[in-house]
Amino acid sequence: MIATVVGVGLIGGSLAISLKEKGVANWIIGVDHSQENLAKAQELKIIDEGSTLEDALQRSQLIILAIPVDAMLKALPSILDKIQPHHVIMDVGSTKEKLLQLVAGHPKRGRFVAAHPMAGTEYSGPEAAVRNLFVQKTMVLCDVKNSDEDALELIESMVDKLNMRLVYMNAEEHDLHTAYVSHISHITSFALALTVLEKEKEQGRIFELASGGFESTVRLAKSSPDMWVPIFKHNRSNVLDVLDEHIHQLQQMRELLAQEDYDTFYKLIQKSNKIRKILK
Repeated sequence: MIATVVGVGLIGGSLAISLKEKGVANWIIGVDHSQENLAKAQELKIIDEGSTLEDALQRSQLIILAIPVDAMLKALPSILDKIQPHHVIMDVGSTKEKLLQLVAGHPKRGRFVAAHPMAGTEYSGPEAAVRNLFVQKTMVLCDVKNSDEDALELIESMVDKLNMRLVYMNAEEHDLHTAYVSHISHITSFALALTVLEKEKEQGRIFELASGGFESTVRLAKSSPDMWVPIFKHNRSNVLDVLDEHIHQLQQMRELLAQEDYDTFYKLIQKSNKIRKILK
């Protein structure tokens, strides 16, 4: 099978590597607005060739959209306009509700499978692509009842070959839960980085004193704003909801510390430790 990956950065590039290595596709076409990215992806043997989207559509069965959410909203309807009955389109975007609302009435909606691999790193670009990024990670498929049976079967088979866990959700449920377990982590990391950069004027001290705990907490602040601003924009209400709760928890801790109520502070931390039973 020939597969096209639109957007050859971290997720698209890592998928391209895995699709080839796991035998899902025997030829990978890359499409990207940046010719530099295409050249680098080909040099790193992430893709077999770079092409235009129009040419790739003529030759591929599977088209994977691995571009920022804003770009996805613009691209998906026009791609659906152009595809043939044998095509399967899959996205890997971090928000789903607006995207699926946009194409809900499209006559070729059935050829589209909405997916979100719960995997990634803080890096971006073709150089960030890594082997086995998706092994034992979760792939969420959304609103599958609206996808054609053969299109869904192709994606489910791909997920199985990539050795991923499969979860089904509706779009609203997906956006809510990803706000709680993914989006809040990033926005908190950005805020922590800004806090430290503001308060610690001697950057050399940050480098010298930062321990593993700080580094692991703030590493997501290295993530690209090109990717994350559209995510926050299109999942705004859910992110605001979880952000309000996060601010409430921080304010509660601040007040306990100000009041020197260490017994209650202890109990709060003890309560937070329950996460150990979930994340082992």
